[in-house]
Amino acid sequence: MDWSFLIRNKSALCVTTDSRRVTPGCVFVGLKGERFDGNLFVPQALEMGAAYAITDVDQPMTCSQRQDYADRIIRVDNSLLALQDLARAWRRELGLPILGITGTNGKTTTKELCAAVLSRKYRLHYTQGNLNNQIGVPLTLLQITRAHEMAIVEMGASHPGDIRELVEIAEPNYGLITNVGRAHLQGFGSFEGVQRTKAELYEWIVAHRGVIFRNADNPYLKKMLDDLGDLGRLGSLVEYHTGVMPEGTHLVGGYNAENVSAAICVGRYFGVSETEALDAIRAYVPSNNRSQLLETERNTVVVDAYNANPTSMQAAINSFQGNCYILGAMRELGEYSHLEHQNIVNMLLERKADRVLLVGEEYRETTAPYEIFSDVDALCAYLEAHPLSGYHILLKGSRSNQLEKVIPFI
Repeated sequence: MDWSFLIRNKSALCVTTDSRRVTPGCVFVGLKGERFDGNLFVPQALEMGAAYAITDVDQPMTCSQRQDYADRIIRVDNSLLALQDLARAWRRELGLPILGITGTNGKTTTKELCAAVLSRKYRLHYTQGNLNNQIGVPLTLLQITRAHEMAIVEMGASHPGDIRELVEIAEPNYGLITNVGRAHLQGFGSFEGVQRTKAELYEWIVAHRGVIFRNADNPYLKKMLDDLGDLGRLGSLVEYHTGVMPEGTHLVGGYNAENVSAAICVGRYFGVSETEALDAIRAYVPSNNRSQLLETERNTVVVDAYNANPTSMQAAINSFQGNCYILGAMRELGEYSHLEHQNIVNMLLERKADRVLLVGEEYRETTAPYEIFSDVDALCAYLEAHPLSGYHILLKGSRSNQLEKVIPFI
């Protein structure tokens, strides 16, 4: 579709899929999900002042509404595809450089660190929160304005082809894969499926003569790029090494060293000195339950409860120096679930921790000799009756466990 009537001569766009966030002059896109149908709110969005509403459903309206809104309703075959197409058109209109970041672990932290570093020199827009899927990436692109000089777009995936869809929307000039690990195996089918899907970012960058930032210490990333064959069209390959964690950051866990190294490398490439990059990284304070260090009244807690998969869980356990583990189950592992949860139990047995509390029925199928709770509410009730004190605690698990609920009780 020709979106020039929406984007021509505009310094910024206002596009929303949430009718509660409609403001006068914005564009509302009606999307249908498993538990909602935004198309039902098209009349309401127009009444609230939306300039246009994009919908793939014939709207039930009164005669007066049809007369008033006829020129403001954009009827399409598929609202999601229309949102993505509009985002791509806006991205092309702006023409600014975009760095695409994906990976099994660390992509959000790396994105945040790269943003902290690059913001020292550029007017930068970057993915907010976790808007990294087929809806989030278009919304991220549509938030970029003509005042920005550069953008970072985080890309998530849980099925083959997901990254290919996202790069075809964002059209990044630069690409960085943090690492690959055993996550979303139910969707990918295997670890090899994870590799092939993440490599779709490399494939796009090579085909469009872009620049790839790659951890030279990661053999999987080397193989993924080599497997693409002819790399003659690649604009440049910029490599970095994992290195060690610098002193003075707010990040917890040695596994963050590769995220820091990636951000320093990206900064250096774009003209930010290592000294200034380190200053930016030291000033960055993690949030959203990612690698946060909390001092409660009774305990010290490492909160890394936003996401978990076998690779990140093992890395967290290996780098943790405390004496208490509160771990939630890992989800979307399919047939590998029992094996991967048993592997975690085996690691805990080797470390001989003072206390281990596990959340999730997945652990009941293992040989864990620890206390296991069916859900986080059961654990909270237990901790209220049996408070912990004087422990250094690792709190980690998949987002669906909602382990952040435990924090007030520890």
